[in-house]
Amino acid sequence: MTNEQLAAAMEAHGDMVYRLALCRLRNPADAEDVYQDVFLRLYGQRTERWDEAHLRAWLIRAAVNRCADVGRQRQRRGALPLEEGLTAAAPEGAPEVWTAVAALPEKLRLAVHLHYGEGYTAEEIAAMLRVPAVTVRTRLYRGRQKLRELLGGDLR
Repeated sequence: MTNEQLAAAMEAHGDMVYRLALCRLRNPADAEDVYQDVFLRLYGQRTERWDEAHLRAWLIRAAVNRCADVGRQRQRRGALPLEEGLTAAAPEGAPEVWTAVAALPEKLRLAVHLHYGEGYTAEEIAAMLRVPAVTVRTRLYRGRQKLRELLGGDLR
């Protein structure tokens, strides 16, 4: 990958990688580290035959994996995540909803973010997270139920 291709990938997908990391880790400093690590790994990849969809899926998978690594490191060192900053990087619209999304358990939060924030289907999310599509749909359903409880109403 050339420097120009990396810069274009960072411009096109950087916000998505950062939001995903922030959604998973709830810590702006850790999300920035994940962002940097993911794009450093991308720089070393041979991407000549990748289309835009493959690149985006690779970035999401790499970010999810790196977030899992950071989570394991936290457990070993006993660090607690910070709650600030998640809604600042949330997708556009309804900040109170994205604040509630930040309060969801990690698995539900990730599914909701990828589906509603990034626009992926349950099948695409399932492939990225390496879980069955029915599991993703269940997480989305449970996430919506929990959001209804948190927001005190009907979201339809």
